[in-house]
Amino acid sequence: MADRLKLLVAGLCLLAGIVAFHVLEGEAATVVRVLVVLVGLVAGAAVALNSTQGREFLAFARESRDETRKVAWPSRREATQMTLVVFGLVLVMALFLWLIDALLFEAVEALIRGAV
Repeated sequence: MADRLKLLVAGLCLLAGIVAFHVLEGEAATVVRVLVVLVGLVAGAAVALNSTQGREFLAFARESRDETRKVAWPSRREATQMTLVVFGLVLVMALFLWLIDALLFEAVEALIRGAV
């Protein structure tokens, strides 16, 4: 129940920031209005991260970060080579499909004209 209340308060903080943005229209500079929304967002995030779901999310984010550090990322040269291979294959497939489409178009057109 406490967690639901925290998440409700977090949502209300964000909603208050958005409402204040619209209420201050014409009365305050845009920078101030945007800062009000950001304050609502930060306050909502702070409250939400103190809930059970928020703590679980932070733990998941930390574990995800740790896992990405374990990945053997390709070098710049390897990434460039793989990208060029993909572009080449896409080009070849595009030409192949264009050729098949053109041939089928001609065949259907010939059938419609009764040339076959």
